[in-house]
Amino acid sequence: MAGVGADTAEIDSPYAWWRLAACVALGALGGVGMWSVVVVLPTVQAEFQAARGEASLPYTLTMVGFAFGAVLMGRLVDRFGIAWPMLGSALSLGLGYIVSSQTESLWQFAIVQGVMIGMLGSSTTFGPLMADISHFFTKRRGIAVALAASGNYLAGAFWPNVIQHYVETVGWRETHLYIGLFSIAAMLPLVLVLRRRPPKSVMMAPTPIAAGRGNLGLSLGSLTALLALAQAACCVAMAMPQVHIVAYCNDLGYGVARGAEMLSVMLGLGIISRIASGFIADRLGGLYTLLLGSTLQGLALSLYLVFDGLWSLYAVTALFGLVQGGIVPSYTMIVREYFPPAEAGQRVGMILMAGIFGMAGGGLLSGAIFDLTGSYSVAFVNGVAWNVLNVAIVVWLMMRAGRLRPMTPSFRA
Repeated sequence: MAGVGADTAEIDSPYAWWRLAACVALGALGGVGMWSVVVVLPTVQAEFQAARGEASLPYTLTMVGFAFGAVLMGRLVDRFGIAWPMLGSALSLGLGYIVSSQTESLWQFAIVQGVMIGMLGSSTTFGPLMADISHFFTKRRGIAVALAASGNYLAGAFWPNVIQHYVETVGWRETHLYIGLFSIAAMLPLVLVLRRRPPKSVMMAPTPIAAGRGNLGLSLGSLTALLALAQAACCVAMAMPQVHIVAYCNDLGYGVARGAEMLSVMLGLGIISRIASGFIADRLGGLYTLLLGSTLQGLALSLYLVFDGLWSLYAVTALFGLVQGGIVPSYTMIVREYFPPAEAGQRVGMILMAGIFGMAGGGLLSGAIFDLTGSYSVAFVNGVAWNVLNVAIVVWLMMRAGRLRPMTPSFRA
């Protein structure tokens, strides 16, 4: 299954692009684990006669499992390559949906969601895929990473409507059974495309480490911690509109349907943002791309404090989607520029885990602020403040890199 190590001639080659296509498809298929639980929540709540807080437990455990799975699977990918972990994830994801269709209590359903679907299933189809595909590109690494990351947004655009249709026609249990069977059948052939390991010359390439310190004058552990903090702060800010835009529109009297439309616009344009960020990263590097995306995200978030008309909210939400989608892939680019290639999977996983916790905490914090103030205005201000922290960390790192001059990392695989 491991295959023979790819020759360096396969870097930026036609095979690399076929591998990227498989990664995007796997991301779109495996991303179902993050979206299905939201769609079936009302139905599951009614069947198990649970309160809304209890019914939210499966989503919470899914996100927690996804976060820890990003690190666990990242380590496995660094050690064994992507094929074996992805094989296990495809089977775990499919079996998880089959098992969940037979659960008899909310707790059973939540545990299956958190462990089999979130941690062992979907988590491999995001961060680990980005880390893996980065080893097969040099000239177009930014766009490759961005496209691999877009699979998750494609899942968000595709799966909810499909799942809702089948929940209404055959029920959530049968829907989960079909998802499980389809996931296994569709994902396993794609795993075969990933059998080849990254070239040894890439994985063993010189690193920016000098006497245990990175080329930003920081230990790799300190740099990882700073990037994780920046990612968490960025995602706290990002969570405000992503998690609460539907409720916000309903409070303004526009209705839930309008809010759902705005969320779809945000996620759809996020795909464009991610792809555009890849082109930018290939020209300017990861830190510059992150600074651009984070700054624009803060500006777009600030506009929610000024505009609350229906069409102006559509415009602001569209702008937010256009600028925020490329932020997460930028961290993968930074990892590939400043960390050893053999550690890419686990480093991306650690930073991604911080971002997921930031999203979860940001959504909860915004809700708590609304409960205290009766308005989302302070929640938007809170999001802007966290965004400022993120930008400050990135600016500080860029100053250490050379007063915001274009960077040429000493490591380039």
